[in-house]
Amino acid sequence: MTILIASAWDAKPWVDRFNALLPERGIVVLGEPFDRRAVHYVAAWAPPPGSLAGLPNLDVIFSLGAGVDHLMSDPRLPEDVPIVRVINPDLTTRMSEYVVLHCLAQLREHDLYTRQQRQKLWTRTSNPPAAADVRVGIMGMGVLGQDAARKLKTMGFDVAGWSQSGRPVDGIPMFAGREDLGSFLNRTDILVALLPLTEVTRGILNLDLFGQLARDGRLGGPVLINVGRGGLQKESDILAALDGGILKTAVLDVFETEPLPPESPLWAHPSVIVTPHNSAVSTPDATVRYIAESIRRYEAGEALQGMIDRGRGY
Repeated sequence: MTILIASAWDAKPWVDRFNALLPERGIVVLGEPFDRRAVHYVAAWAPPPGSLAGLPNLDVIFSLGAGVDHLMSDPRLPEDVPIVRVINPDLTTRMSEYVVLHCLAQLREHDLYTRQQRQKLWTRTSNPPAAADVRVGIMGMGVLGQDAARKLKTMGFDVAGWSQSGRPVDGIPMFAGREDLGSFLNRTDILVALLPLTEVTRGILNLDLFGQLARDGRLGGPVLINVGRGGLQKESDILAALDGGILKTAVLDVFETEPLPPESPLWAHPSVIVTPHNSAVSTPDATVRYIAESIRRYEAGEALQGMIDRGRGY
């Protein structure tokens, strides 16, 4: 049973890892000649639209990252084929590291003291907040959001979550749906976006939403951290919110266009932190190990883990 690697990334590290973990399988790469009838599994990231059509024996599509919007936007995506999000401890831990890092950086005024070092200024904040004084709101409480929430809570932050369903999460106050969104935002000093990109969530990080964030926090203004998808945000609204004092800081790891164009004003804005979509990188070692184990379980008759709901888009 052949595995097709259909990715915009360099295929060689993935081929090498699949060959090491599944040596009995044929491993082929999109763009090279292969027998389409032999393909039973696809490992994909942003394949060209229509490229996964015409695989008559396809059993499962594995997304090489946590999101699946890169697949769901393909109008010719094979129907009735399970799509599995690769969520593994390595990717989850990397995401939580990023979120905790930037929440702590805001709490401990990292940017302020970096600027003061360059100016040779020895000045301390007279009444710095504690983690318990800072309210973090996480939009999107799937596997990644829950792990980040728990680790932030361990650090002492006042954490709450929001999701469409509001499914309970042990130890974390939850808000649900549009009816609770305003209440959630009103108690949030640092907003962490970890939502999937769907037609419902596209553009949700906009000026209206930013205006509902807490104005009475200890950080001097609300902070946005977007580690979900670039399509969640309206970048012109982020800039307007920053320039208008509605947002204090924006930490952005994802963008409407990637790579972020050189002419984007986000690069040089003094209140924006730009990172190159590296909050949770899918590594061949951990990701292929997850896929290999999933294939073994599937062929043993066990249920697939991480299967997405096509109707909801995640």
